[in-house]
Amino acid sequence: MPGGRLTQQERQQIALGLADGLAYAEIARRLDRPTSTITREVMRNGGPTGYRADLAHRATERRAHRRSQSAPRRAEAPPQAHGRDAEAVREYEEMFTTVLMQAGTPKMMARVQACLYTTDAGSLTAAELVQRLQVSPASISKAITFLESQGLVRRQRDERRRERYVVDDDIWYQAMIASARSLDQVTEAARQGVAVLVPGTPAATRLENIARFIDFVNESITRAAEQARDVLHTRAEATSDGVATSGADRE
Repeated sequence: MPGGRLTQQERQQIALGLADGLAYAEIARRLDRPTSTITREVMRNGGPTGYRADLAHRATERRAHRRSQSAPRRAEAPPQAHGRDAEAVREYEEMFTTVLMQAGTPKMMARVQACLYTTDAGSLTAAELVQRLQVSPASISKAITFLESQGLVRRQRDERRRERYVVDDDIWYQAMIASARSLDQVTEAARQGVAVLVPGTPAATRLENIARFIDFVNESITRAAEQARDVLHTRAEATSDGVATSGADRE
């Protein structure tokens, strides 16, 4: 598999492929590159609708320059368990962070979230996050406060009374339920507006339709979250050929 950085010509081919509506896998096949390389390249440079080859190339050169300047100050990468490739893990964390940012999560919060999710224990202390991400304790504190408010992380004390930040099996379920509850407030506000704007008028009808839409979607999300909650607790088991399967796969 070819390695090394993408060339400007390759980035132009990526831009043309996106314009033609090609999937990442097809673009990767034409360039003889891993699909993950194309996905990471696009997601960190504007996404499929905002990708520009020249801007992406300049941004990559700037990042490389910053890394070369800061290299002496960077902490040594933590040792990887299970025979993982440290560089591949780092690149994956960067890609995952970019995807979370594209979904609307602020950068530092996305970095903390990706770091926690790619840790086997699913938890880290503030000091460990500071060391891994090479940022200030204040940045970690601010990120954790935001993630906790969204139900995406929780705090607990370990046996040494240190505060740990945790992403456990129920985090996404709790976040979905919290999101549904916040949308309930939007529904209530919309229905209050119907009375103020006089039922039957265009503005009141618009708000009533918004309330009905959110009600329907929220009910579906809550029901689906309840039904799928067990998936978050599924443990993969390796088969004889080395492929991991879940309990659901075997049913």
